Amino acid sequence: MESDNAVVGAIIFIVMILGANFVMYAIARGAIRPNNRSFLEHLGKSLSQPMQKKDDSLDELHRRIQALDEAGKDPPQNPE
Repeated sequence: MESDNAVVGAIIFIVMILGANFVMYAIARGAIRPNNRSFLEHLGKSLSQPMQKKDDSLDELHRRIQALDEAGKDPPQNPE
C-alpha cells in the first residue's frame, strides 16, 4: 500500500515538473514570436528596463539631496 502511494506521488511530481516546463516554453516562445527579434535581444531589453526605472529614482533622489544641501548652505535667518 505504501509503495502504491509513493508511485502515485512520484507520478504527480513528474507531471507537475513537465507541466511547469511546458508553460515556461510557451511563455518564452510567445514572448519572442510577435516582435521577430532574437531571444537575446528580447532578454536584454527586458533586463534593462528595471535598471532604467531604478536609475530614474536614483536621479530624483540625487536632485532632492542637492536641493537640501543648497537650502542648508543659506545662513539661518535671525527672527529677532
